[in-house]
Amino acid sequence: MAQVNFLAVLVAAASAFFLGGLWYSSALFGKIWAREAGVSYDQPKKGHGAIVFAVSFLFSVIAATVFALFLGRNPALNTAVRDGLAIGACWVATSFGINYQFANRTFKLFLIDAGYHVAQFTLYGVILGLWH
Repeated sequence: MAQVNFLAVLVAAASAFFLGGLWYSSALFGKIWAREAGVSYDQPKKGHGAIVFAVSFLFSVIAATVFALFLGRNPALNTAVRDGLAIGACWVATSFGINYQFANRTFKLFLIDAGYHVAQFTLYGVILGLWH
């Protein structure tokens, strides 16, 4: 764990929240996601409680920490970005794909949710690769 830059990990984890806010906004995929998920985007939002955000941030910290451990000390930027893209696309997205098949979720919903995690891990790679 001594090889992990925890400040970089916290910034990477926080970046997932900013990315998610944009990704699931009406400017990008929010309305399509809502339609595909069977929820109304235009209904007044009840909002998520603090526990949802706290647990989500904890999961992001765990993911970014383990990814930093996977990358090792001072990874080259191109390696970190390539590995983030590969992990997001080949491990996370395919895992979502398995679940979405059995849950009979739409391919559009899969692309939106899996795409977010591909972008998330690629962004983790950029942050961890730049921050030595």
